[in-house]
Amino acid sequence: MASNTPAIDPNQTIYVRNLNEKINKIELKRSLYCLFSAYGKVISIVASKTKRDRGQAFIAFSDIVSATAALRGLQGFNFYDRPMEIQYAKSKSHAIAKLDGTFKQPPMKRIGSGAGDQTTNISASAAKREREADSDSGSEMSE
Repeated sequence: MASNTPAIDPNQTIYVRNLNEKINKIELKRSLYCLFSAYGKVISIVASKTKRDRGQAFIAFSDIVSATAALRGLQGFNFYDRPMEIQYAKSKSHAIAKLDGTFKQPPMKRIGSGAGDQTTNISASAAKREREADSDSGSEMSE
């Protein structure tokens, strides 16, 4: 990690960046699962291909020891011709929060700027993203 980044407390979820953006999402998740499961039980992997999120992934482990071992063991590992940059995630993943009973539904975002504008609830897209995340961490990631 760079010395100018603030310290993040160890937790069960790690943040991986500098991933090859040309790899398709399913292949990327499978490869990450195979690589990281050597360090402990992987609960979920969230990797998005949106413009903002491409090249990054969040990997949730069943315990902090496994997450720490993966972080130390794979830091700088050449993955699809790019060295991975790994750090602890800034917050607990939804998958971990659901398991330990502390999950709280994020507030719904609203579209509209002025008082006369009609605000529209966009919770449908948020629900779709959550379903995708849940399905991503479902059967193919559980063992």
